[in-house]
Amino acid sequence: MAYLSKIALNPRRRSALGLLSNPHKLHAAVLAGLAVQPVTERVLWRMENHTAHRAEILVLTASRPSWEHLVEQAGWPDADGGHPLIADYTPLLQRIARGREFAFRLTANPVQSVKRPDKPSDEQLTRLKADTDTANGPVRHRGFRVAHRTAAQQIGWLMQQADHHGFTIPPAPTSPPAPGIHTDETLAAAPAVSLIARNVLRFSKHTGGPRVTVSTATFQGRLRVTDPDALRNALLTGIGPAKGYGQGLLTLAPLPTEDTDG
Repeated sequence: MAYLSKIALNPRRRSALGLLSNPHKLHAAVLAGLAVQPVTERVLWRMENHTAHRAEILVLTASRPSWEHLVEQAGWPDADGGHPLIADYTPLLQRIARGREFAFRLTANPVQSVKRPDKPSDEQLTRLKADTDTANGPVRHRGFRVAHRTAAQQIGWLMQQADHHGFTIPPAPTSPPAPGIHTDETLAAAPAVSLIARNVLRFSKHTGGPRVTVSTATFQGRLRVTDPDALRNALLTGIGPAKGYGQGLLTLAPLPTEDTDG
């Protein structure tokens, strides 16, 4: 089983502000909603919206959760619209079929792996200093994750991820040019995806600890299923790194019904 929850938080409450400003703390609060501790199942979540009056988070869990603690501490107890919504995810997973198209949204941490970052963070500097010569030669560490910073790089990262996770992003529909207007038909159609938000999260896991920096990008568009099993796995396990910080949750929705002439 899998469950998708939507939880409303009240940004005007001090406890909510503490969670919303620190993904590490919010992740811990999300894990506290599961009865089996310590949590061993994959839990995905993301900030769905965040305004001065209301914030909402989506959470995907394998077991049915309870969000009473979040509502009491940081939500809207007893208020209309303040009760969390919990939906069985199985019907959506069963609708995934090769060739079918869905609207999608994904907030992720687009990164690449490099041997040495140009501007290393404090945590990366610590790792670099650990590369010391030994009797057996230099210590070899795995590559460093470096964020893609431009919109073009982030879109390119998403297109690569699509190849690995069972979907493709088809070209965006285009309207024919107006009479008398000529276009260059050799230009490739743009993919049906938009980069609707970009952000940089900076926080510490513990008081006085090193700062963590996570670059995020929120994509919205249309996808076409190429491998149903791979896409189901991506929905349940996420895409990209930093999942514990609210990244990687891919959600699908039916495409809007196109108007038809009577």
